[in-house]
Amino acid sequence: MPANDPEVRSLAARIMAAERWGHTTDRTAATAPARAGLRAKFAREVDPDGILPADELETRVGHLMHAHMLRMSLASKASRARRRAERDAS
Repeated sequence: MPANDPEVRSLAARIMAAERWGHTTDRTAATAPARAGLRAKFAREVDPDGILPADELETRVGHLMHAHMLRMSLASKASRARRRAERDAS
């Protein structure tokens, strides 16, 4: 199978993820930098000049994080529905 085949790439990515998490003792600590980076990105979006009080900034960042997670959930649901439709059509 060619490496540019989406199924092969997906399987390879799943293998790599399984290996990574198999060698990781603290998943929360391992993903902390990514979460901090995303929060920082949202903080820059809502307060590019750095003038908001810390509690207001945290509230707004929390709302943006929530919206981001909801968008990912919606995309996941659409992807599952699309795969289900493709599987049922074949």
